[in-house]
Amino acid sequence: MFATDTLAAANPFELLEAMEPGPELALALDGVDRDALSGDELVSVLVAHRRLASHYMGESYRDIAAIGAAVGDSGDMYHHRIEYTAAEIGPALRLTRRSAEAETHLALEFVQRLPQVLEALLAGEVDVRRAQVLVRGTDHLPVAAAREVVEGIIDEASGLTSGQLAARLRRRCIEYDPHAAEKRYRRSLEYRRVCATPTPEGTAHLHGLDLPPERVTAITRFLDKAARDLRRLGDKRTMDQLRADIYLDILQGTLTGGVINGGVQLNVDLTTLAELDEHPGELAGYGPVVADVARRVADEQHRSQWSFIVTDPETGDIMYSGTTRRRPTTTQQRRIQARYPTCVFPGCRMPSVDCDLDHRTPHADGGCSHDHNLAPLCRHHHRIRHHTGWNYQRLPNGDHTWTTPLSRTYTTTGQSP
Repeated sequence: MFATDTLAAANPFELLEAMEPGPELALALDGVDRDALSGDELVSVLVAHRRLASHYMGESYRDIAAIGAAVGDSGDMYHHRIEYTAAEIGPALRLTRRSAEAETHLALEFVQRLPQVLEALLAGEVDVRRAQVLVRGTDHLPVAAAREVVEGIIDEASGLTSGQLAARLRRRCIEYDPHAAEKRYRRSLEYRRVCATPTPEGTAHLHGLDLPPERVTAITRFLDKAARDLRRLGDKRTMDQLRADIYLDILQGTLTGGVINGGVQLNVDLTTLAELDEHPGELAGYGPVVADVARRVADEQHRSQWSFIVTDPETGDIMYSGTTRRRPTTTQQRRIQARYPTCVFPGCRMPSVDCDLDHRTPHADGGCSHDHNLAPLCRHHHRIRHHTGWNYQRLPNGDHTWTTPLSRTYTTTGQSP
């Protein structure tokens, strides 16, 4: 199965899972006969190759930083070091000036500012995308603060997608210094703007930048609901096309028909609402927001649906949940959505309020509609689960262990990152 004597003498699957990235793992992978492997083993080989790639990318960033030191002393002018190093590596790597400068900046950030991220990259625990999330998500913090925030999340990074990691990192940054986070938010809000850019295909992009997150969240929910309503009425356009067309109709003032309100789902603790704490709140589908935004959203919801969750402050366990809407959903649905704020498929961040309630054991197979047999799955992953052979089991603590068609397993909590 593998060419090396070392791997021939033991279970190659277990060895691949345990080997540190470096020359020995590279030699083992060099002898892989993919035609002789099972689907599960092929996934292990893929993971090992990616870990190895992350390791060597980390080494390449160390190379760039060393080249930066070799080009000469540029004093305190950081931008000169970037410029001179980029000029050196650009021709060697066939990079544009901008790409070379971006790579140089990232290398210096790894080596000088966040060495623990570089260590994780070298160990194959994170890939370049997640390493970039950690760098860019803390570049507004002083060095000591950035290192402390990263130190508190780096061990979790290997088990998170880049989107989950970015959301969790935003929360940690807000928690580290809520008042500084509030200032950053207000300063960025001052630069809100709309930009239009042409594309090579002859279409155009329309961007709204630095906008209030609660309004963006409400707008996206409005577009989703309006698009779904049109699909139910038989419109053949895709959901993306419908959202885009409704968006343009609204901006041009040509939208007809009834008004659909776009609400938001807010999770925030009572002490923050009472201004006794500055803990970040969370908007479903968006992620963490500073305390002031959470309080403002709460204050604006007098006529909207309110869902509430009472948790044990020590354990975080849900003690009670409910809603104030005039025509409530079933108590059971509220409990499921309270227990699982997001889709429970591995890596998915779709809010549970926009998900289907899936029967783990289908009705046709005798499955009942009890809490232990229900979990939120977004429409996409609901189809994946039923059409491609994915399966999951509910654990005693409420988590779910998924088994893929290739027999890989993943455990998810369905909790917000």
